[in-house]
Amino acid sequence: MSALLTLIRVLAKPGARQGRLETDGLSLHCALGRGGPVADKREGDGGTPLGDWPLRQLHYRADRGGAPLTALPSRPIERLDGWCDDPADPAYNRPVRLPYPASHETMWREDGLYDLVVELGYNDDPVLPGMGSAIFLHIARADYAPTEGCVALAEADLRRLLARCGSETILRVELA
Repeated sequence: MSALLTLIRVLAKPGARQGRLETDGLSLHCALGRGGPVADKREGDGGTPLGDWPLRQLHYRADRGGAPLTALPSRPIERLDGWCDDPADPAYNRPVRLPYPASHETMWREDGLYDLVVELGYNDDPVLPGMGSAIFLHIARADYAPTEGCVALAEADLRRLLARCGSETILRVELA
């Protein structure tokens, strides 16, 4: 394995729904949130938050290609895994078990976007209600359609990137 990355830069123009992910010899096309890069992230705005976000943990579908090579803490996604996105709920921006009574995302998706999903350290220490939830690095749609606020890469690119990531890696979203 190559030396682990300390910084991954995501560069995008204001309002852009796509950008470039750049790091140590890699320059990759990526999808961003439908609201583009934003300095003042709010729940439901579709923006990708500007700033530095640590890579916390990789979640992966063991039944779809298995765990990629990475130094990140990793765990398989289970059918009942969810992520709370209800600012009024005590579990806001935290993993939950389904069924869950408050608004949430389902982590076990049929569209493949969360077959590999990295939990980013956005609004998690401490969690502030309404400031945005479920900001991830995950697999992009084939046409790089916008996300709900996440950064997304082609699966092959994400696997290649993950091989060079560890718990010290930071994803920086900045304006180009």
